[in-house]
Amino acid sequence: MRKLSMDELNRVSPEQFHQQRKFPLVVVLDNIRSMHNVGALFRTCDAFNVEKLYLCGITATPPHKEISKTALGATESVAWEYVEDVVNIVQQLKKQKYKVYIVEQTSQSILLNQWHPTPGEKIAIVLGNEVFGVDNRLLSECNGALEIPQYGTKHSLNVAIAGGIVIWELCRNTHIKP
Repeated sequence: MRKLSMDELNRVSPEQFHQQRKFPLVVVLDNIRSMHNVGALFRTCDAFNVEKLYLCGITATPPHKEISKTALGATESVAWEYVEDVVNIVQQLKKQKYKVYIVEQTSQSILLNQWHPTPGEKIAIVLGNEVFGVDNRLLSECNGALEIPQYGTKHSLNVAIAGGIVIWELCRNTHIKP
């Protein structure tokens, strides 16, 4: 066994990335306070070829040194947009026929490992603030809530970790491919 060289990884250029077909997933960041988390989520969206990233509320936007530190250039490849009010973008996405799911623990959340999206549907996920979660107004606006099963003493994950888990699970288990 040996590590692969950069050439052997066959990475695409930012120009090629913009041209390739995207995974039909939109990620919405609702009031994320840590710029390191924002950067990490940019990088995750790049890794999984996500369609678009929306930054809402107090979520910082590029260019910023603290975002760049963890994004490692993904702010140049991932399509993103700032929208002040998260409810507005959720309503717009629903009009565009996206099924919108918050990643949150609720009385009616679906465990991520038991969720089976309809083949062919466009999906958007909303990741919330590190302390308060998603905006309460979204509870009645979204199509559902996804919950990551947890078995330890803590009942939360860092938002960038949670986003990575959900995005990976969607890419791995859906019939939707880029």
